[in-house]
Amino acid sequence: MYAIVESGSITKTFNNPRKLVINDIRYSTKIYSLWSVEEKKAIGLYEVEYDNTNKKDEEWYINTNQTLAYDSSGDKVTASYGTATAKKIADTLWTEQDKTDGLIREGDDVGDVATEGLKTIKKRMIDNQCAGLLAPSDWMVVKATETGGTMDSGWKTWRASVRTKCNSMQTQIDNASDVDALAALFTYTTTDGVTSRPLGEFPVKA
Repeated sequence: MYAIVESGSITKTFNNPRKLVINDIRYSTKIYSLWSVEEKKAIGLYEVEYDNTNKKDEEWYINTNQTLAYDSSGDKVTASYGTATAKKIADTLWTEQDKTDGLIREGDDVGDVATEGLKTIKKRMIDNQCAGLLAPSDWMVVKATETGGTMDSGWKTWRASVRTKCNSMQTQIDNASDVDALAALFTYTTTDGVTSRPLGEFPVKA
């Protein structure tokens, strides 16, 4: 992104190189590649520098729009973010006031979930992963049930371990105190060459 600075203020911004008219002088797009940074600044043309200090992972936070500012002391134009807002980890429920205001969706009522929080979203993700792991061997369960036979003990033990791990993961998610604690469960770390995450992984069938 580029910015035009006149009398210490940003007067125009644009994303791609374009022809310019500054102080009645026409400039071609060649100046973007041929002129030095100082030469471009001399006519008020600045390439925007990005400050992502306050930017956070959008999976867990809502970032603000970027704000452009000209810093005369540093002689630069910077695009920066404000303070990010943590996404809610708990469900938001419909209230009596929502009902009064006519905001509740058809089929819902006071106390029902209006907006799912991150915990619900992540727990459903774990449920789906668990179901996906078990699905290829579900036929064994069906066959054993329908024929009155028995299921291979190795498969039976593994399927039970998958469900146990799923429940453990769900509990860890429920116990997360805030968004950072929840995010940490899904953050991979490497120790002694081994990559893992606090939430853990599903067991693999031997």
